[in-house]
Amino acid sequence: MATSMRYVILAAATILAGFMSRPAAAADAAKGKLAFERNGCWQCHGYIGQGGAAGKTLAPKPMPFEAFNVFVRNSNGQMPPYPKQILSDADLADIHAYLSSIPAPKDYKSIPLLSR
Repeated sequence: MATSMRYVILAAATILAGFMSRPAAAADAAKGKLAFERNGCWQCHGYIGQGGAAGKTLAPKPMPFEAFNVFVRNSNGQMPPYPKQILSDADLADIHAYLSSIPAPKDYKSIPLLSR
C-alpha cells in the first residue's frame, strides 16, 4: 500500500509541477552538459545519459521536463534528491536541454559491418 501511495503522490506532484514549473525558455544544452558533469550525474547515468549499472537511461528522449523536475527534486530511491540549494532551477533546465539535445543512435542496419 505504501508503494502505491508513493506513485499516487508522485503522479499528483508531476501534474501540479506541470502548472507551476516550466523549463527556462533560454535553457542552454552546453551549460547543461557542464552541470551534468559538475554535479556527478555522469557517474551513474553515463556521459551521454546512456545509463549504466547504477543509473537509468536518460537520453535520447528524456522524460518531459515537468516529470524530470519532480523526480530530481523528490527522488527517494537510489538517486538522492537534488534540492534547489544544490541544483538550481536554471541548471536543471539546462541539464534537461542537454539530455534533449543528444541524438538517437543510428539504426544498426545503417552500419555496413552490422547489417550482414
